[in-house]
Amino acid sequence: MNIVLWIIQVLLALLFLFAGVTKLVLPIEEMTKQMAMPGLFLRFLGVVEVLGALGLILPGLLRIKPGFTPLAAAGLVIVMIGATVISLKLGVSAAVIPFVTGVLLVFVAYGRWRLAPISRR
Repeated sequence: MNIVLWIIQVLLALLFLFAGVTKLVLPIEEMTKQMAMPGLFLRFLGVVEVLGALGLILPGLLRIKPGFTPLAAAGLVIVMIGATVISLKLGVSAAVIPFVTGVLLVFVAYGRWRLAPISRR
């Protein structure tokens, strides 16, 4: 179970790191063309996604405050609930990826909280 959780955590961290850095690097005008949201809110989401990605990996890797990993996953679940709701406006097929990502985050949060928690040093 520990290996499965680590694989999912790394893949999710890469996904959120890519998404977050993209939101931080792209010009606001370019992002608001693609998404009908305020530019500063998109920047905020970028920061949240980057911090969430780091929170999925670093506490367990460094074994410093490993309880932050399920908290990071739970925080990203909230982001993905919003992404799913926004994507539903485009159709059910557009909402599948954020929904599945949210389900994987719930699995990581529960897995690192109850099934295979990471021990401290």
